Amino acid sequence: MAFARGRIGAAADNAPGFADLFAALPVAVLVLDPGDCIVFANGACELLLNQSERSMRGLGLTQVLTLPDEYASSRDRGGLALLDTELVTRRGHRVRVDMNETVMPDGPGWRVVTLHDAAAGRRHGIGDRGSARAAMGAAAMLAHEIKNPLSGIRGAAQLLEASGGEVELTQLITTEVDRIAALIDRMQDFTDTRAPNLESANIYPLLAHARRVAEAGFARGVTIDERFDPSLPPVLIDRDRFLQVVLNLLKNAAEAVRGQADPRVQLTTAYRHGMSASTAPGRPRQKLPIEICIVDNGPGAPADIADHLFDPFISSKPEGQGLGLSLVDKLVRDMGGIVAYAREGEPECTVLRILLPRAER
Repeated sequence: MAFARGRIGAAADNAPGFADLFAALPVAVLVLDPGDCIVFANGACELLLNQSERSMRGLGLTQVLTLPDEYASSRDRGGLALLDTELVTRRGHRVRVDMNETVMPDGPGWRVVTLHDAAAGRRHGIGDRGSARAAMGAAAMLAHEIKNPLSGIRGAAQLLEASGGEVELTQLITTEVDRIAALIDRMQDFTDTRAPNLESANIYPLLAHARRVAEAGFARGVTIDERFDPSLPPVLIDRDRFLQVVLNLLKNAAEAVRGQADPRVQLTTAYRHGMSASTAPGRPRQKLPIEICIVDNGPGAPADIADHLFDPFISSKPEGQGLGLSLVDKLVRDMGGIVAYAREGEPECTVLRILLPRAER
């Protein structure tokens, strides 16, 4: 397969050439020939690897980069995706990247490798949640310390009502105490450290149940479509936690599309060969091929909080406490997976993507 560096389009004299387009890409890209030798590397790749294209051209990929152990086995099945992985150049330069490799359908043996800054992935749900761990400790302490005086206040209000006190005011006190107690209960859910009950499961009955619950309640009037991979294998999940995650994300999506002329939410599933990631610093990388997405045509998160959606107490809703997506993130990580936020497609939609391990046969 030959790559022309000439102009694109015979009739367009001023059209940019392949080299111009390739050099302008903001993502680091390598093109490999059937012998796994580097044919092209764009400017972003030169900057990331601190090495010129001329010095890399003609070398095998493994002569330029020390690749993770799972690279060879994963790529045998076609494309691959390695999230938040460390690569080391032969010159000793270390980089953390999300590495994707795609087979060119019209060029047997030719491949395109993209290297994305892993820091961006961490901001959107794939990296360390140090602030989440700190908030868990704070939430546990607050839950314990606040619930005791709340029960005393509620009891005092009930005694006042029973002794002929102002009923409207005592009921107001009781209602507000119950509301605060419900919030504390949510904080305690967030601090639950019990191990999940992981088992092999077919997720489709759970997704169908979540959809029925949504359509009967919080998503009434919202169109919920499905685009499922019918050959999806069993998934390793805690059924209750998985259902809680899906319901939470469906509720968020339903609320996000309320102002749209044609409010739509879509549930999708797919099997992603070669997808792997470390779910936390220090944990070994594991395969996460099961993808579940909740997609909505709402406006998405405000730009100033989009990078922090999974941090505790961050919310775009005036009445929100900012625990919903933090809890989702915790529950998915408890099951050995990751969850990430993105804006994708044309027209642009919000995508909450869950990646989970498959059950062993």
